[in-house]
Amino acid sequence: MTINWSWSSTGVEVADEYGENISGRTFLITGPSDGGIGAETALCLASGQPSTIVLAGRDRAKIQPVIDRISLISPRTNAIFVALDLSDQASVRDAATEISKQVDHIDVLINNAAIMACPYSTTKDNLEVQFATNFLGPFLFTGLLFPKLRAAAAGARIVNVSSSAHRFEGIRFDDIDFKSGKLYDTWKAYGQSKTALILMAIYIAEKVPNNEISAFSVHPGSIASNLQRHVDSESISDARIKSQNIVDYEATKRKSLEQGSATTLIAALDPSLEKYSGSYLSDGQLKRQADHAYGAENAEKLWHLGEHLLGQTFEL
Repeated sequence: MTINWSWSSTGVEVADEYGENISGRTFLITGPSDGGIGAETALCLASGQPSTIVLAGRDRAKIQPVIDRISLISPRTNAIFVALDLSDQASVRDAATEISKQVDHIDVLINNAAIMACPYSTTKDNLEVQFATNFLGPFLFTGLLFPKLRAAAAGARIVNVSSSAHRFEGIRFDDIDFKSGKLYDTWKAYGQSKTALILMAIYIAEKVPNNEISAFSVHPGSIASNLQRHVDSESISDARIKSQNIVDYEATKRKSLEQGSATTLIAALDPSLEKYSGSYLSDGQLKRQADHAYGAENAEKLWHLGEHLLGQTFEL
């Protein structure tokens, strides 16, 4: 990396630095509701005059203000809303079909949407909700859109927004739903889902030449946003206790939304990162993730688990 990005770096600074890698390109962001880091990421990208920004999320009313602001920042940018509920596999498939009709290629896919530390429940597809929403939905979405990523002229990128909380739990390959909720721990379930996103990026990096598609995972930082709707003081205390026993846990003070979008944009835009495909970034820098979120063997096992749960394989 040519620039010493840090905790305090902002998305605007990153977009200014790498504007030539934004102009005229097509970006897809999941979970860009107003007031979140996905929205801030989109607005920073708009400053670089991209051709298209696809904004995929559940509630158009929460995303329309972002579309309106993109139109003010960059009137020539085509800002497209696509309905997407990552907890619902049918919705994911419908969204991928709609996007494939709307664009002929995707230069950068940012898997940003997530839920955090929510109570145990299952989805329509009878899967634990955090694993289904935070990993399996993006996994399916990415797999279905791979042809559009491959169609990018100058090498595409995939950025998975993970978390330092991945350090709370690896993949429970034989028990991803915590004994049907009997052993459920909200933070461990969140951690498992975020570990999965890291391993997903590693698998893609192992299988696809980095000059064709490169993949990264990032910890955006601790950010106050609508992601924390299920997090109360007791839950925060629990997370702090867990983090105290973890080596290399990224425990830092809260970032602003502007700072929180920076690492995602670095992973999406910095040309010097291409050779580091599969890497994990935090505070704008390459960082070693937890051992349970590392290695080709773990990544392949996770990929095949995802395919098994979906009943579908993906040719990369």
